[in-house]
Amino acid sequence: MSEIPIFVFGSNLAGRHGAGAALWARENRGARYGIGVGHQGDSYAIPTKDERLKTLPLHRIGPYVTGFLVYAEKHPELRFELTPIGCGLAGYRPWQIAPMFAGAPANVVLPKEFASVLSPQPLSEEVK
Repeated sequence: MSEIPIFVFGSNLAGRHGAGAALWARENRGARYGIGVGHQGDSYAIPTKDERLKTLPLHRIGPYVTGFLVYAEKHPELRFELTPIGCGLAGYRPWQIAPMFAGAPANVVLPKEFASVLSPQPLSEEVK
């Protein structure tokens, strides 16, 4: 596996990496201004906003997530560290986005916000 993990962040289709995780990716991991989708340097952009910086509906984010998961599966030599995409500036909650990453390949490290949604919760003593 690659020594430097690939930083996976939420972006916009215009590739204006001007705030949040996208700005960090541009300044630290090689995300390129003007490219809003895919692998760039040591980062990978998944759009959660459109070209005008309006939040994309979940049904439009889903295909980009699927594309990322296919890419990750085809590149087992890379390790991908996923941020809680869509849960910052785009305004979604983890329970809305995390299910898109169910069944992610082993080389995708989920953020704790998503892992807790996808992990089965133990029954409390009251429910048993």
